[in-house]
Amino acid sequence: MPEIAFYHLTRATVEQTLPTLLERSRARGWRAIVQAMSDVRLAKLDADLWSYRPESFLPHGTKADGAPEAQPIYLTCETDNPNDAEVRFFIEGARIAPALAGSSAPRERAALVFDGRDDAELADARAQWKELRDLGYSLVYHQQSESGGWEEKAREPKS
Repeated sequence: MPEIAFYHLTRATVEQTLPTLLERSRARGWRAIVQAMSDVRLAKLDADLWSYRPESFLPHGTKADGAPEAQPIYLTCETDNPNDAEVRFFIEGARIAPALAGSSAPRERAALVFDGRDDAELADARAQWKELRDLGYSLVYHQQSESGGWEEKAREPKS
């Protein structure tokens, strides 16, 4: 059963934060999926990942690119796991629980990345935390600090 991480953004946007989280995942040798709710958001993320830093890019693809199993980072609005990802990032209020069923589940970690300055995203994250806690998943909650780093604020079950 994968650990579920919540990343509460307070200073940066999802678009500014997600590439760093993806780089860290790739440095571990993990394949990743990013699941959003809209094709518009995926198209923007697709463009951003090619150009977010002038000296590098994050190799990724979408359904339109074909061969999802070959993509180290796969962008989707679906709950499938065609690249056998170890980590799955959920943005834009994408639901975690449905993607944890069967072969869709990431092997290591699922992570909800949300903007804590957006009331709807914050309420959704709280609802998903309660749902996943009640389903018996191990949860960890990280909040962005003033310096932009991460502080662990909560863990379920409590140790």
